[in-house]
Amino acid sequence: MDETVAEYIRRTVLKIPRDEIKPMLQKWGFLSEAQLQTINFHQIKDNISQDVVQLCEENSADIKQAAVLDIIYNHIYSNKRVWSVYQMKKTGNETELFDLTDFKKKFKRQLRSALKNVTVNFREYEDNAIWIRIAWGTPYTKPNQYKASYVVYHSQTPYVFISASVLRSNLPLLCQALVGASNYQDIHEMELRSHSLNSLKDIVFKRYSQNFQTYHPRPLQERNVAPENADLRIIHENRNEKERIQRVTLEVFGDGPQPKLEFAQYKLETMFKSDPKMGVLDNKEPFRCLVKFSSPHLLESLKSLAPAGMADAPLSPLLTCIPQKARNYFKIKEKKGFFPGSFVSP
Repeated sequence: MDETVAEYIRRTVLKIPRDEIKPMLQKWGFLSEAQLQTINFHQIKDNISQDVVQLCEENSADIKQAAVLDIIYNHIYSNKRVWSVYQMKKTGNETELFDLTDFKKKFKRQLRSALKNVTVNFREYEDNAIWIRIAWGTPYTKPNQYKASYVVYHSQTPYVFISASVLRSNLPLLCQALVGASNYQDIHEMELRSHSLNSLKDIVFKRYSQNFQTYHPRPLQERNVAPENADLRIIHENRNEKERIQRVTLEVFGDGPQPKLEFAQYKLETMFKSDPKMGVLDNKEPFRCLVKFSSPHLLESLKSLAPAGMADAPLSPLLTCIPQKARNYFKIKEKKGFFPGSFVSP
């Protein structure tokens, strides 16, 4: 077994929590159950990793087997990577039968036609997800196994989830290979990123149902209140307002947990409203801006704005539409009003 393969397996084992090492090695399936019985999984992790490497040496492990173990680790601990969503497009609405063998051949051929020093590994999972691991090299260096890109592609859907390597210059090659192998014509990033791969899937596959905003606040009516009843009236109005905010928040966001989204952005194109006599914006060019959102848990942060008293209820549709607009590249065109583009996030 090559020394670089041995070191890569050792480092992969060291990343795994102690209690999960044996179950993950069993999922790997490269070592027999009899071989696993010879390992003392209660010793320090460095000794465990050395024992695993020794057994892999006996089985003549190569980089292909080591890459499979790495895929299993990243599948279980996918939240340790940052995932971006891409959507592919094709002309026409025809549906083609998906051939996994053909997809793999085309994907490898596309990548290796542009870059010879690259290793590609696949693993299929029960939810029709194809996990692809790509280790990149250069024309003069071998692939760097420690900075691999990961792709999760669900067949028969146009959505691809990518956790790219440090080398962003490889991303165009990766996108080109995906488009060619899956028989699409174009691919676009949806500007939707998160550590939670499952939450991104919930959004783009519409497994997350967000209520549409149907509530429209009415202006408060002025009433004459007797001084002696003023305090009771204030308490009553405060309680009613809190109940209203809770009700409206429930209507907009629903009562379930929100998908864990950490980054989103969309393009805004709007027209200024101004008095013609003021001479502001004589030309008819729209105002364009790029709105970015970032938070450890973006949707829960937005959901908490009104109950925390940091925003009026209901929130603007420009804030609550994020999961819906994710499926349309977050491009919003508002022709009637001016949106100032300032946001508050906890």
